[in-house]
Amino acid sequence: MKKSLFDHLLDWSGRVLLTMILGFVLLPFLVVFIASFNDSAILSFPPKNWSLRWYSNAIEYRDFGKGLINSLKVSAIAATFAMIAGSGFAYVLNRYDFSLKSLLNSILMSPLIIPNFTIGLGLLILSTAASLPRTIWLVVAVHVIIVLPFVIRSVYVSLQNFERRYEQAAESLGAAPLRVLLTITLPLLVPGLISGALFAAILSFNEFTASLFVVNQGTQTFPVAMYNYVREYADPTLAAVSVIYVIAVAALLLVVHKFFRLEKVLNVE
Repeated sequence: MKKSLFDHLLDWSGRVLLTMILGFVLLPFLVVFIASFNDSAILSFPPKNWSLRWYSNAIEYRDFGKGLINSLKVSAIAATFAMIAGSGFAYVLNRYDFSLKSLLNSILMSPLIIPNFTIGLGLLILSTAASLPRTIWLVVAVHVIIVLPFVIRSVYVSLQNFERRYEQAAESLGAAPLRVLLTITLPLLVPGLISGALFAAILSFNEFTASLFVVNQGTQTFPVAMYNYVREYADPTLAAVSVIYVIAVAALLLVVHKFFRLEKVLNVE
C-alpha cells in the first residue's frame, strides 16, 4: 500500500525528533570528549591547545586502578549473590501463597524508595555497633541490598510469562522436582536471570552514594576514587576517565550483543 503525504511527513518528523533526542543526550559526552584533549590544567572549552596528557594521567593514577579493581570485584560478587537470592525470592513470591507474602514483597522492594545514602549510613551505623571491620564484604552487602529488587523484578516477570505446562509435562513423565527445576525451569528463565544479573552488575559498578559511607582507603570503589580526585584537583583528568569509561562500556556491550544478542536477553525482540 502506497503511503500518503501525511504518512511520509509523520515518518520524517519522527526521524527528526529521534535525531534531536539522541543529539541532546550525546551533547554532554561530546563536550566532555573534546575537553579531555585540553592541554591546560584548567578545564576549559573549547581547548586552545590539544594534548593526550590527561589520558596518561588517568591510566597512571594509582587510586583509579585500585578503585577499578575493587569495583569489578564488588559488582561481580554482588551481582552473583543478588541473582541467587533474588531468583529464590522471585520464585517463592510467584509460586506460593502465604500470610506474610505482601509484607515480604514490600521489604524486598523497599530499597527502590529508600535513598541509597540512607542504606549506606544505616549499614555503617550497624557495622560500627557490631564492631565489624569496613572490609570489601561490607561494601558487597550494601550493594546486594540496593540491586536485589531489580533482580527480583526481572526474574519475577520471566516467571509470570513462564509456560508451566512444560513443567507439568515433565512431572507427568516421572521427572523429580529437582530435575524439573534444573532441566526445564532454569533454562527457560535464563533471559530473566541474565538481564537481572546485568542490571545488578551495572548498578553496583556505578553505585556511589551508599558506597561513600562504607568504604575506606583500601576498599574505595571507582566512583568514590573519582569523587576523591575531583575534591583535590580540577584538571581534565576526569574528562579523560569518563571518555575511557564510556568507550569501554560501549565496546563491552557490543561484544555481549555479538555473542548473546541483547534484545533476546532483555526480552525486547
